[in-house]
Amino acid sequence: MTHRPISRRDLLKALALGSTAAALAACAPGTGSPQASPRSTTQPTASPTATPATSASTPSASASPGLSLREKIAGLMIVGFRGSTLAATDWLAAAISDSNLGGVILFDRDQATGGARNVISPAQVTRLVADLRAAAGDRRLIASIDQEGGIVTRLSPAHGFPAVASEAAIGAAGDVAAAATWGRGIAKTLSSVGINLNFAPVVDLNVNPKSPAIGALDRSFSADPDVVVAMATAEIEGHRAAGVGTTLKHFPGIGSSTTNTDFGVADVTATWTRRELEPFSRLIAAGTAHLIMAGHVVNGQLDPDYPASLSKTIVTDLLRGELGWSGPVVTDDLQAAAIVEKFGFEEAVVLALDAGNDLLLFANQQAYDPDVMGNAVDAIVAAVDAGRLPASRIDEAQGRVDALLGAIAG
Repeated sequence: MTHRPISRRDLLKALALGSTAAALAACAPGTGSPQASPRSTTQPTASPTATPATSASTPSASASPGLSLREKIAGLMIVGFRGSTLAATDWLAAAISDSNLGGVILFDRDQATGGARNVISPAQVTRLVADLRAAAGDRRLIASIDQEGGIVTRLSPAHGFPAVASEAAIGAAGDVAAAATWGRGIAKTLSSVGINLNFAPVVDLNVNPKSPAIGALDRSFSADPDVVVAMATAEIEGHRAAGVGTTLKHFPGIGSSTTNTDFGVADVTATWTRRELEPFSRLIAAGTAHLIMAGHVVNGQLDPDYPASLSKTIVTDLLRGELGWSGPVVTDDLQAAAIVEKFGFEEAVVLALDAGNDLLLFANQQAYDPDVMGNAVDAIVAAVDAGRLPASRIDEAQGRVDALLGAIAG
């Protein structure tokens, strides 16, 4: 189907109407119908230069002295949960207050049951996040969400929040000023309820418009790196102004994938090109991002043995070494079927830390496990005790997470 180029009036309408579709899986939507959005070859006349900002890199001083090894490890985890109130999730308060859980991720729908999860209304989400923060006492807590726009809009009009246009619609318009307005709107919604970290923007290139992970769901700004960098920069700057952290995803690029990595192994060995690194490298060089997400994608050009999220070659050598990223890296959902079936849960969490990730994400969507944090901590402690994983790797990760917390609100 051919679409006419989107005008500024169309874009403003999209900003007002957005999408009411809800996504079901972690950091990727699931099975909802993608929102149709206008496509165009119209490009911005110029790509803006990002305002350099200090990335969340490892501080020179020892991070969070006095914590036990188990507490340090728990502080590197972001966990999903069921319930619209803290009181409805008895294990979570203890995980935060007693075990030093690093953060939570909120979802609107529960993938397993299809029912409501953490989002009912703006007032309810505000109270939930406030209670989560109260449980953390005087330490900072990551309160995160996927608020990309379009089909991946957890805080949607269905729950009383403003509509959010998709990245595809924003990119097709080629209007940086409108993208900035769009980004500020997302950040305002998140900050109004106390959320301080957004797992967005998606900076994958729209290499395969039919990709079930990216293109078919309108999750990419464009196939053109200039457009992606311009629009992502505008969005990130709006988030920074509101004290909300952002995440570049999914490194090193999954736009050419033919599989949704929540449900199968995506292999881009034959389709990926180094051009897909360009949005990441340019945004890193500009000092724009807070966090980068390593994707669950097999890329034999870079590592024939491990997916990016578990690959030291990709996370440490490529991302940190070649591209120069010194800030924190977060995994995609470590409970994803593609990862658990291939490596096993305990092995995956150890590999993820050893690869150079600093935050481990457990969406608790595909398989709900109230003990997921404890089980992951046990696996990592065992690896440290066995000499497989140096304790210094935990301290390094903790330093980067502490720096991230210092750069965002709450």
